[in-house]
Amino acid sequence: MRPSPDSAVSPEQAVAALPPGPLTEAGVRAHVAPLFSRVLVAQRGRIYLANHSLGRPLDAMEGDVREALGAWYARMGGAWDEWQAEIAAYRARLAALLGAPRLDCIVPKASAGQGLRAVLNAHDGVPRVVATRGEFDSLDVILREYARRGRITLTLVEPRGDGLFDAADLVAAIVPGTALVVVSQVLFQTGQVLPGLAGIVARAHAAGARVLVDVYHSLGVFPVDVAAMDADFAVGGAYKYLRGGPGACFLYVHPRVLDGDLRPLDTGWFAKEAPFAYARPDPPRYGAGGDAWLESTPAVLPFYQARAGQAFTLAIGVARLREYSLARQRMLVAALADRGVRALGGTEDRGAFVIVPFDGGADGAAGRCAAALVERGVATDARGRWLRLCPDVLTTEEELARAAATIAQVRAG
Repeated sequence: MRPSPDSAVSPEQAVAALPPGPLTEAGVRAHVAPLFSRVLVAQRGRIYLANHSLGRPLDAMEGDVREALGAWYARMGGAWDEWQAEIAAYRARLAALLGAPRLDCIVPKASAGQGLRAVLNAHDGVPRVVATRGEFDSLDVILREYARRGRITLTLVEPRGDGLFDAADLVAAIVPGTALVVVSQVLFQTGQVLPGLAGIVARAHAAGARVLVDVYHSLGVFPVDVAAMDADFAVGGAYKYLRGGPGACFLYVHPRVLDGDLRPLDTGWFAKEAPFAYARPDPPRYGAGGDAWLESTPAVLPFYQARAGQAFTLAIGVARLREYSLARQRMLVAALADRGVRALGGTEDRGAFVIVPFDGGADGAAGRCAAALVERGVATDARGRWLRLCPDVLTTEEELARAAATIAQVRAG
């Protein structure tokens, strides 16, 4: 990967210069922070704790996007040779991050919702779907609209009184005749790591159902191994922890599905056996494996836009990022506790962000707190009755202490 215009080193070179072993704040300051100089300068004086929403971009991203545009300027239609090579590289990097057994298991999509629709529309009849009430809006809205229009029969599993989900409730909802189970590896509102995922997948398969796992809130900062979890499908994207912005998403399809009898209805000319040959056999002949799940002309800039974040994550390693994330979360939880604010995070049963519960928060108290914090220079957000606070690899201990003090002030009124 090329260095950014403002840097003498690439993300891979910078990471290679880090001392071995666990990340340290000193090492991050010396070797990692320079890769993010543009966003750090632009946001100087502000504390960014919304990395669970939109990840901070690397400087190298601008040069990567310029490369895509440069091919267009220089070669016009011939740019497709370079663009297709980058799409293939994008799929390969995601396969490595996901632990996918084959590169063609990765099907580029513009959104996680597009991936879910492709799976739903591949089913004939009216499939029975089980999901949790905790799925993010991009999936939840699609599921409920399909159910409203009679396209699926939908069972939504509710959380327990503490807002958390219990694996037993999901297992009980998966009955014979269920076609698809949709769950998140990490729940977006609370950061809960879904317990008993292996048992849920096993129960679904025993009942004849397939499983789609949303890894948007885990990939890049939490261990993800789609082969080990035995998921039939997974959806996610680069918007958050992969620091690649919107539009660079994917659908993972297990080889047994690719080699089976499920065929996508959402298709297009890029799914053809040889798209640029323009042959038109009837019926159409589709590409092998996951290529048959492609659709029409893709937007190419997102693949370049996502390159630097994917390369950075692969170079530094998810295990190191996870360890550092947990340590930063524990610092924040402790700093909040010292100021009388109860927070949850920094434990193995949580994802990458800390939550501050607002009991009885249906009145929007968490959202008002988040808005007040933004006015005071602390960027975060709220979902339901939970304030969400997500440090990333760039967040300093001083910023965590200052954020905790500001949160305590706002909570005190």
